[in-house]
Amino acid sequence: MSTVDPALYRQLEALPEWMTGEILRGTIVSSPRPTPRHGRVIGRLQQKLLGPFEDGVDGPGGWWILPEPEVHLGNDVLVPDVAGWRRERLPIFPDVPAVSMTPDWVCEVLSPRGARRDQVIKRAIYGERQVPFLWFVDPLRRTLEVLTLTDAGWLIDAIFAEDDSARARPFEAIDLPLSDLWPD
Repeated sequence: MSTVDPALYRQLEALPEWMTGEILRGTIVSSPRPTPRHGRVIGRLQQKLLGPFEDGVDGPGGWWILPEPEVHLGNDVLVPDVAGWRRERLPIFPDVPAVSMTPDWVCEVLSPRGARRDQVIKRAIYGERQVPFLWFVDPLRRTLEVLTLTDAGWLIDAIFAEDDSARARPFEAIDLPLSDLWPD
């Protein structure tokens, strides 16, 4: 259930359109919209997952996968680069401005300015809110790091690089050629 401070949320809504804003640990954090390289990785990743996992084409289906959704988790407002919910938990498409159900999977595409925030602050929040799977894609290093939440905390499940073909949880039903994500 969302318990976001209404006054803080009004400040978040007042940010310019060209900024992405989040409330992390009671603080508004803003950043410019993604760069073209960052945006391409988000788009290509979503494209690769939608057919098999949302539409059930050459894959199991059963997911909602959204780019940059606003997610309210307790007092925090997060905007992951891509997030997914299993339809068994979220049977009706979330046609609302903000989703308050914990995602089943989150992917953060790292940028030099936001990597620390994503890998430290947001990772901790995702763990506290029981997101089972977290991916970090680094378009500059050309890596995919796959984390799984365990009782002991985050476990690095796999790391893929360059042109690897990834079978990464929770989407291990398909091969994900990383070379399709990189623009050059």
